[in-house]
Amino acid sequence: MSYLLDTHAFLWAVMQPGQLSPRARKLLENPASDIVVSAATAWEIATKFRLGKLPSAAPIVADIDDVARRLGARWLPISHAHAMKAGGFPQPHGDPFDRMLAAQAQIERWPLVSRDRALRQFGVELLW
Repeated sequence: MSYLLDTHAFLWAVMQPGQLSPRARKLLENPASDIVVSAATAWEIATKFRLGKLPSAAPIVADIDDVARRLGARWLPISHAHAMKAGGFPQPHGDPFDRMLAAQAQIERWPLVSRDRALRQFGVELLW
């Protein structure tokens, strides 16, 4: 089964695994789990790091591909279908990264590993 990680789940998995829920930790440790990280997560981390809102992410920004590989995750590019879905959601939720992750989870039909219950308004399955 494939699982799409929200940005905070990715960050915690590599920097503070104790912040993950037991269920999320179990998913990440299961070799049968297909762990997926969105290109939107890389974009969000790079943006927040550049703005000084995420200084602790310096090692991740330095080599995000290696960090994802060590986690056993693969990358999900942003397609035009993802972009159209994210941009077309009628919900007022304004965070473009959350909108993209919700769109990708919906289109790919994967659960989103996130503790952010506000994402439920997009009709995605959340696991935490």
